[in-house]
Parts: sequence; structure tokens; C-alpha cells
Amino acid sequence: MGSVKRENEEEEDGTNDLIQSLLANPHAQDQPFQDQDQQRFSNKLWIETKNLWIIVGPSIFSRLASFTMNVVTQAFAGHLGDVQLAAISIANTVIVGFNFGLLLGMASALETLCGQAFGAKRYHMLGIYMQRSWIVLFLCCFLLLPFYVFATPILKLLGQPDEVAEWSGVVAVWLIPLHFSFAFQFPLQRFLQCQLKTAVIAWVSLLGLVVNVFTSWLLIYVLDFGLLGAAIALDVSWWVLVFGMFAYAAYGGCPLTWGGFSMEAFSGLWEFLKLSFASGVMLCLENWYYRILLLMTGKLKNATVAVDALSVCMTINGWEMMIPLAFFAGTGVRVANELGAGNGKSAKFAMQVSVVQSTVIGVVFCVLIMIFHDQFAYIFTSSSSVLQAVDGMSYLLAVTILLNSVQPVLSGVAVGSGWQAFVAYINIGCYYLIGLPLGILMGWVFDTGVAGIWGGMIFGGTAIQTVILIIVTLRCDWDKEAMKLAHV
Repeated sequence: MGSVKRENEEEEDGTNDLIQSLLANPHAQDQPFQDQDQQRFSNKLWIETKNLWIIVGPSIFSRLASFTMNVVTQAFAGHLGDVQLAAISIANTVIVGFNFGLLLGMASALETLCGQAFGAKRYHMLGIYMQRSWIVLFLCCFLLLPFYVFATPILKLLGQPDEVAEWSGVVAVWLIPLHFSFAFQFPLQRFLQCQLKTAVIAWVSLLGLVVNVFTSWLLIYVLDFGLLGAAIALDVSWWVLVFGMFAYAAYGGCPLTWGGFSMEAFSGLWEFLKLSFASGVMLCLENWYYRILLLMTGKLKNATVAVDALSVCMTINGWEMMIPLAFFAGTGVRVANELGAGNGKSAKFAMQVSVVQSTVIGVVFCVLIMIFHDQFAYIFTSSSSVLQAVDGMSYLLAVTILLNSVQPVLSGVAVGSGWQAFVAYINIGCYYLIGLPLGILMGWVFDTGVAGIWGGMIFGGTAIQTVILIIVTLRCDWDKEAMKLAHV
């Protein structure tokens, strides 16, 4: 009995101590629950980050590799002469770039359809959707052929010198095989991305880059094919990407999603075409916007230095844009996967994680540009006038990089949710009804030159578009979006 009494006294003393502790700190009882909530959030954040970077990491590498293939070919062609360098650059940037943006955008419809189908575990539909995309994009390639066949008169109309336009026209015709590779390569890439099979895309891109370097050297220097050798090298390396990814998909890499060629791919083409066209318009409007900026700058008086400085800034921006574009792809896939699986809140969380991480990276690059504002142009030039001009535009480059770290991610949300047509209207309004006129007003009416054109187009177009997309995304009912797909 004495031992029981002592135990009761000890238990009572312990209870009193606990009561006194709670009276002294009334929130102490909440601490275990707060720790558990924090642990759950940390685990959820880590899992989402890992799923996101499975797509983003290889996508950054593959996009940089593809971007570098063009740079390598232009570098080899640059040793042939100034006219040859200008010809391959213009053919690649203007003619190929115009069609590239449209076809790339059209292929992004697969990020919506394949991503949602994969999330809903309707695996067989991924192969069907990809074949539909091949059909639509292949037919579209034929419709775009006049841009290659009539490249010379088009470039002369845009004000290019006759000799450069003539050579560019010849190169453009030899780049037609490259043009048709887009119809197959873009859908294959998105088909694999939506299944999180992104490592193979990176390896195939590395192979394509190696082939590009070798064939450029062989055809230009060894076999002395000159400028045509540069075009053929690009053709070969881009088709290596097509055959590499298709070999992986068709020969055992995608047993659940690739069941061979099917006649079912020819059904539902009209609905697929409408979504593809909306996707193409949404993305190519952004792609063309910055090309218009270069063309507008070329029309200024004494524009040589301004064009050179803007080209330096756009090259830096182009390289850095590979990161937000990778987030664009990753966000589209993750949002589509979660919506397809009926997880509206998970789709919202995937969007939030992607926006925050991309923005953090954008802030880092923005700060680096501001710190090295008077030095980074030395990578490209030693001209004091160009260096000074780049220094003067560095703050615009920093703002552009910061905005571009957010805007493509929100566009990725739109692709994952199937809002392409709606966002296309937003892009038309922001870029071409507000941004472009404001750029013209600032550049010519107020005589502020290239800085005014660029600033007007950035703050009038990109900034307003970003704000609208943020508002649309914040107002979205994600559970409702997931329920819509449950009835499809």
C-alpha cells in the first residue's frame, strides 16, 4: 500500500508540474502539432520539388544543347565570311525561328492532353495523341513551306541587303529537312516529358550536339561544302534527335504508352487541331514579339550600335530563358498530371512551388546582371560604344529576366489546365494592342531610341500580361478544374 501511495503522489506531482507548465506557456500543447504540420509540409515540398526537377533539370540541359547546336553551326559558318555568317544567322533566326515558334506552340497541346491522360492513368491515349500531333504538325509544315521557298524576296522586303538575302534564301531551302523534323521531334519530346522520362531527352540532345559539332567540322572544313555544309549539319543533327527519341519510345522504353501506329490517330483531328492552333498562337505571339523588337530597332537612325547592343542583351536573355522555358514544360506537365488524377489542391501546390523556385532563380540572375552591368558584354565585343550601350540597357535586361522567370511558368499553368485559347487573347491584347504601340510611342514619338522601344514593350506588354496571369491563377478554383476532367 505504501508503494501505491508513493506512485499516486508522484503522478499527482507530475500532473501539477504539467498544469503549471501549461499555465506558464498556454501554447506549449500546440507545439507537437505545429512540428508535425511543419514536417508534413517539408515532406510535401521536397516530393513536389523532386517531381518538378525530374522534368526541369533534363529540360534545361536539352534546351541548352539545342540552342548551342545553332550557335556552333553559326560559329563554324562565321569563319567563311561576314556575308555567310549573316546569311546562316538570318535564315536561322528569321525564317526558321518564325516557323519554330508556331510549331513548338502547337506541339505544346500534348502537354495538356498527354499530361492529363497520364495523370488519369489512360496510358494508351498518350501514343494516340502523339500520332495526332504528328499528323497535324506535318500538314502544317507543308503550309509553311512558302516561307522557305520565297525567303529571298521576303528578306529583301524586310530591308536586308541583296547579297545577304540571296544567300539566306539558298540556306533556307536547304533547311527544309530541319523544318520537317520539328513535326516529329516536338511531339516526341512532350510525349516523353509527360511520362517523366526526361533523362532520355537529355542524352539524345547530347548526342545531337556531338553529331552537330562533328558534321559541321566535316562538311565545312574537310569536305569544303561551305555554307550548304552548315545547313546540312543542322538538318542531320536535328533528325538525330527525332530518330533517337523514337527508337527509345518504340523499342521498349514506353511499353504502357506506345502500342504502335493506330488508325485511331485519325479520329478527333478537328478538336486536336483547334487546341494545337490555340497553343501555337499563344506561344508564337510571345516568340515573335521579341523578333519584332529587333526589326523595329533596325529601323532607327544610326541603329548599328543599338542593334549590336540589343543583340548582346537578347543573346544573354535567350540563354537564361532556357531555364524559365524548362519550368514552363515542368509546370505544364505537373499541373496536367495532378488535374488528370483529380487532385486540384496538388495541382495548385505544384504551381506555387514552380513559380517560387523559378522566381528565386530569376532574382539571382537579375542581381548578377545589375552587379556586372558594365562587364558582361565583354563576352561578345570589345567596342567601347557597344559596351556603353549595353551598360545603359542592362537595367532593362535585368527587369526582362525577372519578368521572364514568372511569366513562362504561369503560361505553363495555362497549358497544363487547357486554357490556351483564353491566354492567346490575353497575349494579343497585352503584346500587340498595348505593348507594341507603347514601344513605338516611346521609341519614336518621345525619341528615346531602343531603350524606349524595349521599355515600352516590356512594361506595356510582358508586365501587364504577367499581372493578368497572376490574377487569373489566383482566382482559379482548382477543385472545379479537376472535376471538369473527371467527366471527360
